[in-house]
Amino acid sequence: MTFSHPVAVITSDEQALIIASDLAEDFKRDSALRDRERRLPHPELEVFSRSGLWGISVPKEYGGAGVSNVTLAKVIALISQADGSLGQIPQNHFYALEVLRVNGSEEQKKRLYAEVLAGQRFGNALAELGTKTAHDRVTSLVRDGDGYRINGRKFYATGAIYAQRIPTSVIDENGVQQLAFVPSNSKGLTVIDDWNGFGQRTTGSGSVVFEDVFVAAEDVIPFQTAFERPTPVGPLAQILHAAIDTGIARAAYEDALHFVRTKTRPWIDATHEIATEDPLTLKSFGHLSIRLHATEALLERAGEFLDKAQADTNAETVAAASIAVAEARAISTEISLAAGTTLFELAGSQATLREHGLDRHWRNARVHTLHDPVRWKYHAVGNYYLNDENPPLRGTI
Repeated sequence: MTFSHPVAVITSDEQALIIASDLAEDFKRDSALRDRERRLPHPELEVFSRSGLWGISVPKEYGGAGVSNVTLAKVIALISQADGSLGQIPQNHFYALEVLRVNGSEEQKKRLYAEVLAGQRFGNALAELGTKTAHDRVTSLVRDGDGYRINGRKFYATGAIYAQRIPTSVIDENGVQQLAFVPSNSKGLTVIDDWNGFGQRTTGSGSVVFEDVFVAAEDVIPFQTAFERPTPVGPLAQILHAAIDTGIARAAYEDALHFVRTKTRPWIDATHEIATEDPLTLKSFGHLSIRLHATEALLERAGEFLDKAQADTNAETVAAASIAVAEARAISTEISLAAGTTLFELAGSQATLREHGLDRHWRNARVHTLHDPVRWKYHAVGNYYLNDENPPLRGTI
């Protein structure tokens, strides 16, 4: 992909946060419109890519900023606060980059990291329908000369429609799962825009079909082994999800504050503003504020644990990071839903919410928090502290 303007080079955590904050202001402007009309954010994603933010997790030794996971989570939260769909789109991009970091060869890292720093986006084609469990895969990878052929169908392929490469989970002839970084313009590859969620409407989380698609051997990276030993891949995936929910929660909270300060409650009197000194209203915002601040603090803490696990990877540091991230993920799930619900409670059933797109916060939260069950986060956390049991090695914790 060639951009009409050069891609920015980000060299520090501080620079990444400044750029993300500036972009968030721009992305927020038409967020409700994009949601209402399901206007896919192609122009916004080009700006997002040119900003250099999609390359901030590339390690310094490969030309990237190598930002902390604290910063990475804050960046995603900022973008998600502006637009809950835009914040979701790069989640699997950063996930694939972490798989590349822990399992890729030196040649693969140099080449694929360089593509990212040049502005390329990685999507995903991981999940499948009809398998026995959510972790099973049947999409096949069969040797063909100096490469492989892929056949299968994926769904919930967030970001694939916007990507230049689509990292795809495949099963090789030995029954081992690999990750193939497939160019999106490959012959036989079809991306279908059939995502019809009532929330996160512009993530492009549709289907991807592979019909005898060729992939070069050098574009295939071990995947299964990332979960056969302690690695930070799982908690990295999950902290991004927690950041998305945290951003959505912050957006709903800020809009609720604005609504109560400026709008009217029509079932009382069209000219009577909601009393900001009303005890029940004050209690609602006090409750939300405390939980939101706790969520943001736990997200930052999770990033610190994950930084330690990346710097010194072993069973203990990875388990500690997974639990810290699970804690942030659990509370971010609750606060994102609660903030959107409180906005409904304070505004009532009036059409203003829909007209101004304020209902999108709850819809975005409800869709995204279904990604993987939060009840298992509590199970893992309780088992860790009560029974000294480390959580399982998988991408959902």
